[in-house]
Amino acid sequence: MGDLYALDFDGIICDSCGESSLSALKAAKVRWPGLFDGVDSATEDWIIDQMHTVRPVVETGYENLLLVRLLLESRTPSVRKSSVAEGLTVEGILENWSKLKPIIVEEWGENRDALIDLFGKVRDEWLEKDFATWIGANRLYPGVSDALKFASSRVYIVTTKQSRFADALLRELAGVTIPPERIFGLGTGPKVEVLKQLQKKPEHQGLTLHFVEDRLATLKNVIKEPELDQWNLYLGNWGYNTQKEREEAAAIPRIHVLELSDFSKKQISHLYALDFDGVICDSCGETDISALSPPFGCQENGRKQVKIVETAKLRWPSLFDDVDSTKEYWIVDQMITN
Repeated sequence: MGDLYALDFDGIICDSCGESSLSALKAAKVRWPGLFDGVDSATEDWIIDQMHTVRPVVETGYENLLLVRLLLESRTPSVRKSSVAEGLTVEGILENWSKLKPIIVEEWGENRDALIDLFGKVRDEWLEKDFATWIGANRLYPGVSDALKFASSRVYIVTTKQSRFADALLRELAGVTIPPERIFGLGTGPKVEVLKQLQKKPEHQGLTLHFVEDRLATLKNVIKEPELDQWNLYLGNWGYNTQKEREEAAAIPRIHVLELSDFSKKQISHLYALDFDGVICDSCGETDISALSPPFGCQENGRKQVKIVETAKLRWPSLFDDVDSTKEYWIVDQMITN
C-alpha cells in the first residue's frame, strides 16, 4: 500500500545547533542584560562550544536560553544566581537536565511561554535582518535534501521547532516546499499525539508507518502508548544523542538505531515512488544500480552517470570499497551538473 514517514527536523533533517546556540546567546543578552553585558568574546565562544556538547538534552528551543545562562553561571561565580551552578559540568547537565531545569526556572523566576516568545522573536529579527547568515548557520545532513526533494510517499515533519523556521530552512537549503498541513511544529501538541492523529486519517489506512527521531526519550514515550504499536521506530545516531543513549536504544527491541548512510541509502530510498525498482529493472535491466538510491536512478541522465560509477567500482575496487552512499551521491551529482 505504501509508506508514511514522520520525520523529526532538528537532528534528523537539519543540524541547527550552530544557529540555535547563537540565537540563544542573542536572546539571553536581551533577557538578562545585566548578566551578559560584561561577557567577553572568549567566554561567548566557550559557551557556544559547550552548547554543542549539551545539545542532546534540548527538547524545545527555549531550553537553549536556560543552558546558555547556566553555562555562564557555572563558569563565572560573580554572576551566579542558581544553587546548582557551582561545580556543574557538561556531564552533569547531560545526566541531570530533567532535574536541573525546574530548579533554575524557579530560582530565576522565569516563564516558559515568555522564553519561547523571546526565542522566536530573536530568530525572526535575525532572519529578517540577515537572512543569508541565519540560513548559513544551519546545514542539512548529507543525502536528506535529495530524498525529500524527490519523495513520493507521504512525508510529515513532526518537530518542536516553530513551523515557520522549519519551512524556511526546507525551502532554502533543500529546495523543498512541504505543505503547511504536513508540518507539525511547536504548539501542535506532543509528538505522540501527532502520531495518533496521523495514523487515524482515513487516507493513511493501510500504509506502513515510520517515525524517525533523534531523542531516545521521545521514542520511549511512543512505546508507552499501546495505540502507537504499529509505528516502526528509528533513532538517528547522527543526531543530538549520546553514546549511552544509543547503546540503550540498541537494547530496546522496538527501536532500530540508524546510521546516516543507512538512513539515506536504505530508509530514505523508500520515500521515492514505489515503482522505482520496477523502473530500474524494466527500463534499464540493471538491478545493480539499486546500490545507489534515487533520484539519480530515476533520471535518464542520472542512470547513465550511475552506470559509470558502478563500472568504476568494478574497475578500481580498492579505491571505491570505502566510498559510502553520501560520497556516491556527490560524485553522481557533480557528473550531472558538470
